[in-house]
Amino acid sequence: SKTIRFYDINYQLAQNEDKNAIFENWCDFLNYFDSTIHFQLSFINQHSNMAEYEKVIHINPQEDEFDDLRMEFAQMLNNQLAKGNNGLMRTKYITFGIEAENIREARPKLERIETDILGNFKALGVQARPLNGLERLELLHCTFNEGEKDKFGFHWDLVHKTGLSSKDFIAPTSFDFRDSRTFGMGGRIGTVSFLQILAPELTDRMLADFLDLDMGIGVNIHIKSIDQSEAIKTVKRKITDLDKMKIEEQKKAVRSGYDMDIIPSDLATFGGEAKNLLEQLQSRNERMFLVTVLVMNTADNKQKLDNMFFAAQGIAQKYNCALKRLDFQQEQALMSSVPIGLNQIEIQRGLTTSSTAIFVPFTTQELFQAGDEALYYGLNALSNNMILVDRKKLKNPNGLILGTPGSGKSFSAK
Repeated sequence: SKTIRFYDINYQLAQNEDKNAIFENWCDFLNYFDSTIHFQLSFINQHSNMAEYEKVIHINPQEDEFDDLRMEFAQMLNNQLAKGNNGLMRTKYITFGIEAENIREARPKLERIETDILGNFKALGVQARPLNGLERLELLHCTFNEGEKDKFGFHWDLVHKTGLSSKDFIAPTSFDFRDSRTFGMGGRIGTVSFLQILAPELTDRMLADFLDLDMGIGVNIHIKSIDQSEAIKTVKRKITDLDKMKIEEQKKAVRSGYDMDIIPSDLATFGGEAKNLLEQLQSRNERMFLVTVLVMNTADNKQKLDNMFFAAQGIAQKYNCALKRLDFQQEQALMSSVPIGLNQIEIQRGLTTSSTAIFVPFTTQELFQAGDEALYYGLNALSNNMILVDRKKLKNPNGLILGTPGSGKSFSAK
């Protein structure tokens, strides 16, 4: 398997035409994957070190008469930093895996898929880069050791110098799977739940709302494409079964002497839905996917964990879905919630391309540049994060200040 990290683009605030264009491109992106490739989308929100951010916005006194102003401005920046979600690091990854006889056979295939995925991201206008082995280990270390002070200190020479394997450097102090609905990992407690998709229609806000929660959360979407001809055959078989049941009901109606058009409503509904699905697969460039959505929460104690779970559950209910904890499957669920492209949870939901693509992974682009020359320009309208930019480093260094009279345009320019 290989992992690619991708970055955000402006989707939620875009005009409807732009949204439609992004959505269609995302559908094409998903259609690229055939039944030999299993892929996983991982969205990880983790609490980062606030001290790092404070370092970036810190202003040193210059021992002159303007120090009071500097201190006031620094205080204002600190308040704005606390307002936003800058304590959360939001990262997005796609992990894809194939089956092969040996690594030599797998490598050229993986490289070809990687090149295609990066090309598809480019078409979407999304920045993306592949992670190397060391970066993937660091990502696993972050997942297993969240909230720990230990930095990831590893390089490949240590394997033969110490006789330890790379697993020893990423493993937490302990795993505890004794409880059926939670697990212990190092000093933290966690739980993994699956999203039961019950809604007849989904909205593109759903995933964004999960990721907007101001807490450590990981959402993993495992997607497996079904071979197109196989999917069509399966749907046709189902339609034949439904027709057979319909005929049985009609025979029963004739024998009992009532109108043969009166058949159970379930049969009529399912028959219509199945024909609609077949039409989509045959004529609308749709594919069938098996999708598993897992949500992982971790916290310092059980009470915090329960609060987190209820918050996530509330979002699922808002969109007419259900978030259910996995019983006696927490170990498999934890392994399915790390970005290694392995799904051990057999709870799958069949969705077409456009239904899968509704989990649009883009919300808004962040602008947070470090450096002495970076200036504060306000808060991001969607994520509340600080906008800190050195304009000379951007593609276009010009600036435009818009606002109502008296809102502080001149003062801002000064």
